[in-house]
Amino acid sequence: MLMGPQNLPENIRRVRERIKRAAAACARSVDSVTLLAVTKSQPVETVREAARAGLAEFGESYAQEALGKIAALQDLPLVWHFVGSIQTNKTRDIAENFAWVHSIDRLRIAERLSAQRPFHAPPLNVCLQVNIGAEASKGGVLPAAVPALAQAVGSLPHLILRGLMCIPPADPDPRMQRRRFAEVAALLESVNAAGAHMDTLSMGMSADLEEAIFAGATIVRVGTALFGART
Repeated sequence: MLMGPQNLPENIRRVRERIKRAAAACARSVDSVTLLAVTKSQPVETVREAARAGLAEFGESYAQEALGKIAALQDLPLVWHFVGSIQTNKTRDIAENFAWVHSIDRLRIAERLSAQRPFHAPPLNVCLQVNIGAEASKGGVLPAAVPALAQAVGSLPHLILRGLMCIPPADPDPRMQRRRFAEVAALLESVNAAGAHMDTLSMGMSADLEEAIFAGATIVRVGTALFGART
């Protein structure tokens, strides 16, 4: 079976089945996990085909690329998530065109998103990106800094702090994958105990979504397993 858009309905079925099995294995409802299709580098036609196949939530990493897709697909009831690193000069585009942002790691970015969110739009759903492996090559705030950032972001008027996002270090060992995800889940519980009201764990991708679901992921961000490897 070829991977890629030629077999997109089958790829979607397989990923949904993986989510269903993972949820059942830890006594969770499959409805507690949202499949977010990450479509960076994918053409508009592929996103439209994915929507026809039943997907409604799409993630993009580059604002300029995403804007063209959002405009071309505005006839469809899609929910757009921004999942990439955020440049200061792109915050207005993101604030005006997305329903979710998963990758906040600086208060200044959150403040700009709040100030630039259109007054007629609902509040922007946001997650803080946690650098759980303290990797210099990745964005995200270190775990120790999450409580203070969560308190500050949670007070901004046009944002709703929904939860935490992570991209843990690559590791083939499922036990280590689960341990990293569990650390993020525990961090969310700790911050909630201090007064936050977060309900979202955006974690798990094509290679490790099962371990993320076991640890409590509510959104899994999947690209390769749906669309094939990017060239």
